This record gives sequence, structure tokens and C-alpha cells, in this order.
Amino acid sequence: MQTFKKGIVYLLFAIPIVTQLYPLLWLLLYSLKTNEEIMDGSFFSFPKSFQWHNYSEAYTSGNYLKYLGNSVFVTGITMVCVIVLSSMVAYAISRFRWKYGGVVMTIFLMGMMIPMQATLLPLMIIFKNIHVLNTHWSLILPYIAFSTPIAVFILSGFMRDIPHEIEESAFIDGASVYRIFTSIILPVSVPPVMTVCILTFINIWNEYILAATFISSEKLKTLPFGVYTFVSQYSVNYGNIGAFLVMGALPVILIYFFLSNRITKGMVAGAVKG
Repeated sequence: MQTFKKGIVYLLFAIPIVTQLYPLLWLLLYSLKTNEEIMDGSFFSFPKSFQWHNYSEAYTSGNYLKYLGNSVFVTGITMVCVIVLSSMVAYAISRFRWKYGGVVMTIFLMGMMIPMQATLLPLMIIFKNIHVLNTHWSLILPYIAFSTPIAVFILSGFMRDIPHEIEESAFIDGASVYRIFTSIILPVSVPPVMTVCILTFINIWNEYILAATFISSEKLKTLPFGVYTFVSQYSVNYGNIGAFLVMGALPVILIYFFLSNRITKGMVAGAVKG
């Protein structure tokens, strides 16, 4: 009976593992096939010969480095701004006693419920009026706005339970609020900060809808646009598209693979302390 129970548990764990890993394996096989093998409808078949040249063509013809640089710039600026803003807001909400702290937190929680797609039209009008349309700032600003609420939620949950005696001792020694925040609170909050960084990176790296709406200049486009390089009026190079998608997803996979334990620790810490 004990063996049977273990088998059931292993089966329950195996089902989500297979369903999560299969799309990645399928994409890898897809990127190593010819157009004929892809179009014959055999989704589970291995390629007759591995088309490694798909990756070299995707790298050169797809302007991979240019799109990669744009994605790194947009994502990097967004992550820095989100960490700075959300950490200061979380510190003010969780450590200070002020009349509207709960109201501010509620507003940020409401921001988590607004879908990004619902803001396309008003953002388009606003960015056109302030002359930032078709610039990287037209992506960075909404990315910051939509990433900050969840960051505030995670960080405030962790900071709320940091012992107040640490701050009181620092005040007695003459430390200012800013010194306490930068020298005590932020170093202690490294686990949730890392969680916020990783989640922000994963959510923004392959974002497409805002980038497709607000960016029209070829030199400013981010990584998801590289697939259109291999789509012409009369033909589509599916193998190169698959190779480009693999190279585009590789940074996210590697970062999550090596830092997934930090995400778990940060989320658990914020949940327990909140």
C-alpha cells in the first residue's frame, strides 16, 4: 500500500513536469527540422538530420544581437526602476505609521488586477501627446507601472516583520531614515528583491503586445520581433523561426534554472512575514 501511494504521488508530479517540459522539447526539435518535415504534420517525430544551420541563419539574418541589445536595455532599465520605486514604497507602507498607508497599499493591489491590454488605447494617446511614442520609453514606462504593484506586494510583506529594534538602535546612533533604508532594510531584504528582479525579467523579456503597438522603428524593436525576419510574402522559414525562438527563450530559461531557488525563498519569505 505504501508503494502504491508513492507511485500515485510520483505520477501526480510527473504529469505537470511532462506538460511543462514537452513544449520546450518540441520547440527544440522544431528548430532542427526542415520546412518539409515541419509541414508534414509529424509533431512528435525527430528530424531526419539535425539542421544546425538554422541557428546560424537565425543569428545573422534575424539581427539577433541588435534585438537582444534592445531587450537587454529595456529590461535592465525597467528592473532597476522597479526595484528602486517598489522598495521605497514598500518601506514607507510597512515601516511607517501614517493615515493613508492602507489606502496606498490598496491602490497598488488594485493595480495588479488591471490587464495590460486594457491600457493600450489610452497609453497610445498619452505617449503621442508627450512625444515618447516609438521610443524605448514608451515600453519602459508601462513596464514599470505594471511590474511595481506585485513588487510592492512582495517586498512589503517581507519588510513588515523586520524587527523594529534594528531601526531604533540605528536612530539612537544618529542614522537618518535614508541611511537606515539603504544600509539596513535593503541588505536584509535581498531574498525578496532577487525574487522581484527575476519575476520582472521573466515577465518583460518576451512581452510582445506593447512592443508591437508602441514601437515601429526597426532599430528599436525588441527580441520577439526577430521572427518576422523569416516571414515573407510568399514563404515562411519555420526552421529559422524555431531557432530564433529558442535563442530568445534561452536567457530566461538559464536565469530561471540557476535562480529558481531564490524565487521560492523570496516568495515564501514574503508570504510568511506578510
